[in-house]
Amino acid sequence: MQENNETISLLMNHASVRKYQDKPVSEEQLAAIIEAGQMASTSSSVQAYSVIAVTDPALKAELAGLAGNQAYIEQCPVFLVWCADLYRLREVTKPHLQGETSYEDSAENLIVATVDVALAAQNAAVAAESLGLGIVYIGGIRNQITEVSELLGLPELVYPIFGMCVGYPDGALSLRPRLPLEAVLHRNRYNAETTVEQVKTYDKVSSDYMRERTHGAKDTPWSVIMAERLAQPARLHMKEFLLGKGFFKR
Repeated sequence: MQENNETISLLMNHASVRKYQDKPVSEEQLAAIIEAGQMASTSSSVQAYSVIAVTDPALKAELAGLAGNQAYIEQCPVFLVWCADLYRLREVTKPHLQGETSYEDSAENLIVATVDVALAAQNAAVAAESLGLGIVYIGGIRNQITEVSELLGLPELVYPIFGMCVGYPDGALSLRPRLPLEAVLHRNRYNAETTVEQVKTYDKVSSDYMRERTHGAKDTPWSVIMAERLAQPARLHMKEFLLGKGFFKR
């Protein structure tokens, strides 16, 4: 029998929200959400992230356009842009380094900052859901990442990783099935055969889910969807952008 408690129940009922009520998120709620995010684990306490809370309707509309015309960015009361931020770290450590070489532009620090953002954002997502709010992550802000960065005034060594719509859900939520536990949980060493074999089961589950969700219009298995995804070049501008922002040089 699966162990369960209030926290696990909340996590197990997560679903992306793409339609929001016309109801504001209070400043107290926003502060609680971000503060909960700050309590996530962070590598060596570097806390290499910043969050921009966008509530201005005109700015949300611009961001929605840059992210692929995703209407829920405009509809949600608060749109959070989660950024990897090594600018702050570089600037505050300069006086202490006294001319010593600094490695904020290394690949390792890029990984550290990116992981820090993801951990903080997921803490924040759970906090939001515990308050009765809903969220959806928006990777589309990387579609035109240079324009998004300029619009938000992001300095060198800061890059937007994803957005997050936050607000009160409007309508019922649909839980998307995940891969079987056996596909992702390996014991003592990686099991290459099992992880692939388990996808056969998941393909059937995901096909049934798609058929129900689209009222019979689609029933494409997960592995086929992933094949189509990998066959399409996606955001190949990212490496050049990161290099231009001062990341990934060593």
